[in-house]
Amino acid sequence: MARHSGGRGWYGKLIGAALGVTMLATGASVWTAQAGTEDDAAPAAKAPSSAVKPVDATIAHASEAGKRGVNITIDDGPDPKWTPHMLDLLRQYDVKATFCMVGTQAQAHPDLVKKVVADGHRLCDHSVSHDTAMDKNTEAYQSQQILDAERMITKASGGVRPMYYRAPGGAFTPYSRKLAASRGMRPLGWNVDTKDFERPGTDAIVATVERELSNGPTLLFHDAGGDRTQTVEALRRLLPRLKEQGYTFGFPVR
Repeated sequence: MARHSGGRGWYGKLIGAALGVTMLATGASVWTAQAGTEDDAAPAAKAPSSAVKPVDATIAHASEAGKRGVNITIDDGPDPKWTPHMLDLLRQYDVKATFCMVGTQAQAHPDLVKKVVADGHRLCDHSVSHDTAMDKNTEAYQSQQILDAERMITKASGGVRPMYYRAPGGAFTPYSRKLAASRGMRPLGWNVDTKDFERPGTDAIVATVERELSNGPTLLFHDAGGDRTQTVEALRRLLPRLKEQGYTFGFPVR
């Protein structure tokens, strides 16, 4: 998978080495209606003790909606300006999406995290600080990025845990995949990178999806990191068009 940038992501510039958050949170986590109630399972090393069911550690691309399914995934938020636009649009076309949230953003905007959940969308852990070079760092650092973000998102949502983990820029490692999976978060990839973060123009974003959808069902968009007018307009065109072509919208497999 192509990385979105070299080195640390834009969130890293905002927060640097912030958040000396402990990795050893205690107490039991509870699956909500989004994830269901699960039996106790042995956590991975360094993971908090919680009632979670481990999932497959391979990187997911397929859709629960089947061969004609499309997964809309939206990264880097929540953002107070653009996430509400995304939610309105998804509601208008009765489409559910997976929101891959950065821990610090979720912590800063818990009201938006709750709105995402209330609308029936799924949550994804996208690390604490969006460090696209985290695969070059230590396992302890990877753990902090994944587990602290999980805790932040779960707290912001009111108790709904993320169901997936997407490494910033695709910077997965065998260790990070195994750790996330042990926490019930399926590693999540993508098939179509719309490059909307580069703001190539609405027409270009739409054309990328139409050209590359045959590569697989998981589409990558963004609701943070800058002006997302083009993304909103591209989705406004794509959602009804894809429905007319016989596609259905679903969630990534777990």
